Amino acid sequence: MYTALRQALEPRDFHDRIYKGDVLRLLGLEPMRELVDFTRAFLEDAFAPFAPVEIHKHLSHEQQTVSFAERQRDFARSPEVRHLWRAVFEHAGLAAEGLARDSLYLRFQPHQPAGAAVPRARTTATIAFHRDTWGSNLYAQTNWWAPIYDITEGRTFAIYPSLWDRPVANTSADFDLAVILERSKAGGRNAVDADAAIPHLTERLEVFDATPVVIAPGEIIAFSSAHAHAGVPNSTGLTRISLETRTLWIDDVRTGRGAPNLDGYAPWMSPGMFRRVSDETPLNELLGMSRVEHFNGPWPAGRASVS
Repeated sequence: MYTALRQALEPRDFHDRIYKGDVLRLLGLEPMRELVDFTRAFLEDAFAPFAPVEIHKHLSHEQQTVSFAERQRDFARSPEVRHLWRAVFEHAGLAAEGLARDSLYLRFQPHQPAGAAVPRARTTATIAFHRDTWGSNLYAQTNWWAPIYDITEGRTFAIYPSLWDRPVANTSADFDLAVILERSKAGGRNAVDADAAIPHLTERLEVFDATPVVIAPGEIIAFSSAHAHAGVPNSTGLTRISLETRTLWIDDVRTGRGAPNLDGYAPWMSPGMFRRVSDETPLNELLGMSRVEHFNGPWPAGRASVS
């Protein structure tokens, strides 16, 4: 599934591969190793004397929800984290002046007994099947994902390669991002549960190539946000902790380049969720747009298939 990269690509080549559906596995990035080391130290200090991957053994679900939200907030605000992520992008060949990024997420997926019913808090839930572009409506968007501790096929997320060029029915046409952002702003990330935060699949799928992502700490993958993917339910006995963000090559947003839109019908675009890496300027200001911009099409063919 992966295309392994040990050397930086030109931005045009990098993004053209992403827009064609390649999943790029970036190896040997020193800033990525430094980011993993920094994050481990951050977590081990925050959760001492407990091991971060075993924190679910020591906190109730409600306590996890609060604690993880605090860790996510402090991590995203850290100047060192921003510096290291910028270095990751630059070592991958992407200049900070040409790139905009989403928030820098620290993701927790605690162990849950198989079949257990738990609240769907955004800081602890296994994320359901989706394409990120269903919610953002930005097809130049690239996802970045990396583990902090060792992962397995039972403690990760999966990509569905066969759905890259296959439309599926979903709720993106009714997804109101502006409402979601207002609720989150008013009450924090857990003011909106995990299921309400993204559009959802509305058809039964028989897909046999769901591919769990298993890479080593210090490696990172980049893939189009138009790829269908979902969290793998975690009953491995350890909490999965990972890093993620999303980026946009600003010139491609301006010129309309990006991955194909097969089945996205979102009425909004979300440029205000991104900031230029070099100076933190909101992308919507650079583009002369609203933070959440109403979108009038064009829609992809086959809108009748959406329910």
